[in-house]
Amino acid sequence: QVQLVEYGGGSVQAGGSLRLSCTASGGTFSRYSMGWFRQTPGKEREFAAAISLLGGSTNYADSVKGRFTISRDNAKNTVYLQMNSLKPEDTAVYYCAASRTPAAVTTRLQYNYWGQGTQVTVAS
Repeated sequence: QVQLVEYGGGSVQAGGSLRLSCTASGGTFSRYSMGWFRQTPGKEREFAAAISLLGGSTNYADSVKGRFTISRDNAKNTVYLQMNSLKPEDTAVYYCAASRTPAAVTTRLQYNYWGQGTQVTVAS
């Protein structure tokens, strides 16, 4: 059983930056591809970014491409999401997720473990 804990959420002005971290325990981190999803009230959880299990491949939602960067440090069991040029529409709870699929997958059903989420609020 893999446990995931997110860090780094908070409030920022539009145009600012935040870096989210997610630390895993209870499993072999390098055996999982990792993803970040986000959710706002009343909406489905949506894909933001994903990275393959060794970090060689990434995928991004069109809405964050060019502004967000996902990376991982397998020695630290941690995945990161660097978020730049933040917009008010990026406001959401951000969730870290782990998948047994080696590739950087983009759909919720392909993920096996989820963190509790961290709030990101971008003020206009």
